[in-house]
Amino acid sequence: MIKRIRPYLSVTLLVLVLAYASYYIYKHKQLFKPLAHTNASTLLSVYGLNIVMLCVLVSIFSATLFLCDMKLKARENFKLNIHSLLINFFIPGQGGPAYRGAYLFKIHKLKIKKYILATLIYYTVYAVLSILFLLIYKVTLWESLIAAVLIAVFCYVVIDRYTKRSKLEKKTLNITPKSIGFICVATLSQLILQASIYGIELHSVNSHIHFDQVITYTGAANLALFVGLTPGAIGVRETFLIVSKKLHHISTANIISANIIDRGVFLVFLLTLALLIGLYHIKMRFYKKQLAGVI
Repeated sequence: MIKRIRPYLSVTLLVLVLAYASYYIYKHKQLFKPLAHTNASTLLSVYGLNIVMLCVLVSIFSATLFLCDMKLKARENFKLNIHSLLINFFIPGQGGPAYRGAYLFKIHKLKIKKYILATLIYYTVYAVLSILFLLIYKVTLWESLIAAVLIAVFCYVVIDRYTKRSKLEKKTLNITPKSIGFICVATLSQLILQASIYGIELHSVNSHIHFDQVITYTGAANLALFVGLTPGAIGVRETFLIVSKKLHHISTANIISANIIDRGVFLVFLLTLALLIGLYHIKMRFYKKQLAGVI
């Protein structure tokens, strides 16, 4: 029964996402006003880097699953991450990771607790690198490293408590230099790519913004991931960036303008993904009907 209705549920979900996205665009028309005055090369560059980011997210997910001694085929990995991106943007909180965990449990029988533990390790790496990005150009190297170590220790305590409360064995995950190195390299690639996207957006609104400001700005923006109380952390990320102005010295006007470009392009990117996934499901449904007719 579930297998029969699953394709219909998938298509229904995509239709709902597209409908909500259309409603969102209608209610937030101001997102696209600054885009009309933005250089086309800037918009195309940001859009192209979002495609690269999707590939990086797939690599990060592969690294996370590597900790669980699990591997997905490339097509399935891409499909899962596309669905996750759509859910994570339009649903407040950590909807994307929750969806991935539910999917892995239902389809591949991966224990939820094991997946959460692996995800916490990724978040630890992400938090440590983000803190380094935030502070490395504003305080001494030693102060930056001390802050990163403190964050790492805090995350370790959280992970240790979660492991004990969940009654997980210490060797639940495949924690080796190779697996940790894999997730560190993939996460660092994510932050470098984020800095590249933010750099292009900021430079388009103010050509005098420097590299060190972009790095600090990226670190501040990333911290909003942990307080995703609104769809796509809209408003939360901007608040983090405005509060941290004394670190990156980027004006509120530049922050708002750059984020409008970022949100607008990313929304178009998500709509493209939603359409592609919708067409894929329709194609697969049509193919299965044809196959059933032949048999």
